[in-house]
Amino acid sequence: MTIHLPDAGSPRVTPLLPACAPALVPADGELPPRVRAVTDADLPELHRLDQEVFQQHAYPYFVLRQFYDLYRDDLLVVDDGGTLRGYVLAGITSDPSRCWILGLAIDRECRHRGLGRLLMTESLRGLCLRGVREVWLTVEPANEAALDLYLSLGFSRVDRRSDYFGAGSDRVLMVLPLAGAVALPAEA
Repeated sequence: MTIHLPDAGSPRVTPLLPACAPALVPADGELPPRVRAVTDADLPELHRLDQEVFQQHAYPYFVLRQFYDLYRDDLLVVDDGGTLRGYVLAGITSDPSRCWILGLAIDRECRHRGLGRLLMTESLRGLCLRGVREVWLTVEPANEAALDLYLSLGFSRVDRRSDYFGAGSDRVLMVLPLAGAVALPAEA
């Protein structure tokens, strides 16, 4: 399935993340979440978040540092004005029309508030603008929240790979063909 993404002003298109999404309304006294490019100063906090979320599958600090150097344009973070609450890391392959999502992590205290959708939407928009036409990722089969998110964004399940990350670490392989800008048809 290819998602054709018309102009943002098209009346027949609803963005994946409406500007008024209730899940992103901050509580009293909180700043709204802000997606931004990662900075060098974010690396220690990025590493902390990655370890918290991915535990034994977390990237070592030096790998995150190298990803920052290689994929800085495709490493986005979301913060609340003081703390990193999530990140998405995309890596464009040697074929610039293909990309892998190498990580999407949301702070445990901030889950189910739309931050994963916000990060993925911004990442996919940026990838579209850079000419990426196919986005791949893997998901732990038991991570139903992530599977639901990716399916709702238009990703399709391609395969289930046994021992993808070593013995007992199976993964679901998913793909999203892109065309244009990220948006979905409006509901009838």
